[in-house]
Amino acid sequence: MKLGFVSAILPELSFEELIDLASDYGFSCVEICCWPVGKAERRYAGVTHIDVDTLDEQRARSINDHCRKKGVEISALGYYPNPLDPDEEKSRFFINHIMKVIDASAMLGINKINTFIGKDKNRNVEENFEAFRKVWPEIIWHAGEKDVKIGIENCPMIFTKDEWPGGNNLATTPAIWRRMFGEINSGHFGLNYDPSHMLWQQMDYIKPIYEFREKLFHIHLKDAKVYRDKLDNVGIMATPLEFHSPKLPGLGDIDWSAFFSALYDIRYDGPVCIEVEDKAFEGSLEDRKKALAITKRYLSQFI
Repeated sequence: MKLGFVSAILPELSFEELIDLASDYGFSCVEICCWPVGKAERRYAGVTHIDVDTLDEQRARSINDHCRKKGVEISALGYYPNPLDPDEEKSRFFINHIMKVIDASAMLGINKINTFIGKDKNRNVEENFEAFRKVWPEIIWHAGEKDVKIGIENCPMIFTKDEWPGGNNLATTPAIWRRMFGEINSGHFGLNYDPSHMLWQQMDYIKPIYEFREKLFHIHLKDAKVYRDKLDNVGIMATPLEFHSPKLPGLGDIDWSAFFSALYDIRYDGPVCIEVEDKAFEGSLEDRKKALAITKRYLSQFI
């Protein structure tokens, strides 16, 4: 496996500074955020370490040369909008940018991106699948033409009032993944799997590793802590941040020994990237760097 991290936590660094830091800390790879240049929509969004709108062959060579020089790979390009947004103008913008990220991934020779399916939070699953059938075959066809794999993260995106009540990402459960992959049967369509979202939803986060072994294109390493007293007080119908918090791997409730044991069982040898969303380490750039150092030291026992 190749241990890395998601670049979203270091927005103030340039691409070259980011890769230098990854090399200095001994990481093998980085997932590079590729949001459109501009204001962030939410926390951990809006980060642009590669601008796909201006990327050309010369810049692509420069990026790849710097990565080779520092011994750090790009695990995937990351962009996480809502392609099924009920606002058609927004939806089309998000889809168009996903297409640009696919093209950039092919140009760079990475051939992998991570994103969300999206969702209309005010419609049910069946209604959202109707939109899915209109939007996603075109995206997956384009990815196939470019030989780029798309990893869908399983985050429900239901943490804030504007994402309530249904969340902004359809791809949250094994039942839905089976339908997605059944309706679009493509080797370029898979998962960017994050066990922390399964944990706070009270779901088994080990079993899907075995069932979806062929669809695991990329792994996010994030922990979560469920506060039982808070859950007892507000119940599972509350917004999730009322009863749980994202944590660094090793500081939450995930059994990482069991998780990595399952990955070794299926012979997974792809990227595993730390995603830092732990508020205890957000005070400064140095705190976020410390989070990476602490987490790498902890995870090195498994990798």
